[in-house]
Amino acid sequence: MNTPLDPLAFGGEVLTQNEVERLLSQVQDQQSTVTVFSDQGTQKQYEPDQIQPFDFRQPVFLAPSEMRKIRLRYEDFIRTLAANLSIYLRAEFGVRMSKLQTISYQKLAESLPNPTHLTLFKAEPLQGICILDLPPHLGLTIVDRLLGGPGHSVNGNRELSDIESALLDEVIMFILNDWCKQWQKLQELHPVMLGHETTPRFMHTSAHDTVMLVLSMEATLGDCTELIQMAFPYFTIEPLVRQLASLTAPEKEASPKVSGKPRWSTDYNDIPVNVNVEWDGLELSLRALAALKPGDVLLLEPDCLERTRVNLARTPKFHGRLGTRAQKWAVQLTESIVP
Repeated sequence: MNTPLDPLAFGGEVLTQNEVERLLSQVQDQQSTVTVFSDQGTQKQYEPDQIQPFDFRQPVFLAPSEMRKIRLRYEDFIRTLAANLSIYLRAEFGVRMSKLQTISYQKLAESLPNPTHLTLFKAEPLQGICILDLPPHLGLTIVDRLLGGPGHSVNGNRELSDIESALLDEVIMFILNDWCKQWQKLQELHPVMLGHETTPRFMHTSAHDTVMLVLSMEATLGDCTELIQMAFPYFTIEPLVRQLASLTAPEKEASPKVSGKPRWSTDYNDIPVNVNVEWDGLELSLRALAALKPGDVLLLEPDCLERTRVNLARTPKFHGRLGTRAQKWAVQLTESIVP
């Protein structure tokens, strides 16, 4: 409730309009500045926009410039990882950054699915235990590809067997080595695997309030798309952050995108991809199918060849029109298939 000014409070004198406006102006000036006390006991006035709020419940220790430099390095890491894994698996392995954030260890553990495939590792000589979360569905798809399968239409979201886990460790070491190589100009790092967990609540690698830098990557192999997460305690990456800040050479800034087209990497040039064409348009009963014999003629609808499907690695990507060219069968691509 606003209390009206009492003239007696000012020595019994009635204030003029100018004096009232001057007092109000002084109050507004005091409210528009923030008083900061230093550790020496001195006071200094700052504008509100010069004060950065700090949330003690979820602290963020990385400045925006530091986070930007780390993001640029991680983008290089993701491009390299996608190319190397595609060559290693001899299949298209897509990776893109989903999120880069800092959260507490407790929130990270609560957000992890159950069951999952967690790999605990160290990046020697750095301190602290880091975590790599690879969903079982993606792990089983990778194992299927390593065993000579298509890496497609793999069912199940179960725990991996010992043999499957051992095969997947080869790919996990591939990921960890690529991550360490991104920092080799600053410090020589060597990944060391410590073990595996399937249930996040049994994992106690850091204190609950430890700040973790979490990189989330969307990985795609065949028809499987899952989220891979790499989590690092802040005190683990702090030496790397300090060295990044001390670099005198200008850091590479992200260039503005000229177009929305992805940039092609020459590492993909020699990766073989199976391409096949199919169409629908003929239905037979089981009796008619069982009665088929060589020499029978199957009648197709005239327009079925106008809408063929072009599959890349068994994944539908385009619609096309079947025809001939240079005395060979050919397909003219007419439209993309939006997933």
